[in-house]
Amino acid sequence: MTGSETSPTFRLAYVPGVTPAKWVRIWSERLPDVPLTLVDVSAAEASDVLRGGGADAGVVRLPVDRTVFSAIPLYTESTVVVVPKDHLVTAADEVSVADLADDIVFHPLDDVLEWEQLPGRPALERPATTADAIELVAAGVGLLVVPQSLARLHHRKDLTYRPLVDAPQSSVALAWPEDATTDLVEDFIGIVRGRTVNSTRGRTPPPAQPKSKRREAADARRKPTSTGRSPRSGAGGAKGGKRGKPRRRS
Repeated sequence: MTGSETSPTFRLAYVPGVTPAKWVRIWSERLPDVPLTLVDVSAAEASDVLRGGGADAGVVRLPVDRTVFSAIPLYTESTVVVVPKDHLVTAADEVSVADLADDIVFHPLDDVLEWEQLPGRPALERPATTADAIELVAAGVGLLVVPQSLARLHHRKDLTYRPLVDAPQSSVALAWPEDATTDLVEDFIGIVRGRTVNSTRGRTPPPAQPKSKRREAADARRKPTSTGRSPRSGAGGAKGGKRGKPRRRS
């Protein structure tokens, strides 16, 4: 939690390609008095921002240092190759790394995929960013392999993409400093994991509000008396009142 005790705030870092809008909406519904601020960070700087206190938690790309951070894996993305719309690979529904052997494939400095061996032919220079690499692909200079969310983020009408079936994939997780698991972090964990408002996990729910005096009086009228009879029943327990004595036969 950041800010003062009377004015708490929550800062959520997120990396390019991640869309936390759904979680932010649920947060605003459940904790309307606690502002949530989004902090846009690159994948490379996300760990430093969290470690330095620039955000309370972050939706980041794995791996993270598990000796410093707690992390909850969320999902793993498909990997795609971004190509001009008239490229040969667009004739297939999906391609393999071997299909790119004759093409220049850019490996930008902010690449989030971990390759044992880079695909295709290397470019003379590495683009500084994924956005720069996209511009080069649009110019017909080469191709680019990225997680699908980044292909969507940098969408252009003159480019398209195809799944790359045997490429490494990028996993996304919610991470936060292990020694800073605050109540607000627990609240966000609950939202991400789909817990309901009344879930027994996480923070303790607020105490029930006391009943009004009118409600208490109504409940008291409905309760049975000490003899087990309803307070509205007659003394004899029957609607007709007291029963007469039985007549003796002559």
